[in-house]
Amino acid sequence: MIETLFDPGIQVILWLQSLGSWLTPVMKLFTFLGNEQFYLMVAPAILWCIDSTLGIRLGLFLMINGTVNSVLKIAFHNPRPYWFDNKVNVLGSSENSFGVPSGHAQNAVIVWGTIAHRIKTRWAWIVACIIIFMIGISRIYLGLHDLQDVLAGWLFGAVMLWLFLRLEKPITNWMKKHSVGMQVLFAFLFSLGLILLIILVRFSLDGWRIPSEWMNNAHLAFPDEPVITPLSLHNVLSAPAAFFGLAAGWIWITSRGGFSVQGEWWRLILRYFSGVLGVLILYLGLGSIFPETETIFAYFLRYIRYALIGIWMSGFAPWLFVKLKLADHEK
Repeated sequence: MIETLFDPGIQVILWLQSLGSWLTPVMKLFTFLGNEQFYLMVAPAILWCIDSTLGIRLGLFLMINGTVNSVLKIAFHNPRPYWFDNKVNVLGSSENSFGVPSGHAQNAVIVWGTIAHRIKTRWAWIVACIIIFMIGISRIYLGLHDLQDVLAGWLFGAVMLWLFLRLEKPITNWMKKHSVGMQVLFAFLFSLGLILLIILVRFSLDGWRIPSEWMNNAHLAFPDEPVITPLSLHNVLSAPAAFFGLAAGWIWITSRGGFSVQGEWWRLILRYFSGVLGVLILYLGLGSIFPETETIFAYFLRYIRYALIGIWMSGFAPWLFVKLKLADHEK
């Protein structure tokens, strides 16, 4: 039964890869446009230097969407193509999460769709659709997802984008009716709700075990990488924590007059690199001392780490920019 389900997707991968290795750098470029590292470089630049409203929307949308993607992956618990069939030539890096829906495809719809919606031109939507399509195809070519994974990612991404755009304004207006403290509390409770959703779905699989064949094939593809642990709760806590940090920081800085993204080119450059330096200090510094074990204490510290990163990006960094005369208060 499972072979009947996955074999067509495997054949699509093998066909794409048969088109030639000249496609590999092209596909790796498009996959990079959907990588977490790319978003971590671009989102702060938008938030601090281009359009703060768009930047915070992208950040919050991505964190909620990332959590939903994790929930769906665990709920479906389907394998990556190279876990299932060792004939697939993996041309990308090792992945530790389940296959469906593709996170790259789902996030691409959110990021590029939100940007196109903000620009509101036909060309913006055309470019966004091309990038979204190519990011999905790149995941198939690289052997990291099959066609079903990508189609599901596009579908869930489109649904999430529609919900975000439809609900954003009424939720924002409702939040503004409450005090700053209550707004921060609501953001915190929402992040806990996201975590609870992950936990409930995870423990609904009680008794299910990852097939040894999947683990063996993953090890054959990446013999130097650790054993895959797609049911781990450790990694999926990052998005809810960062959501809370981003929301709390934005609520706080907005209550203090906000900040303007306008400024001379040298101020924008200093703003960006000093802000990124703060992110790296928190990410690498706390990452080097906080344990990454599957314990409640380690989960708590991971939440703190990513919440602080979010607060820095949306609140403390802009506050510091104003103090250092790298930005002005919003007029």
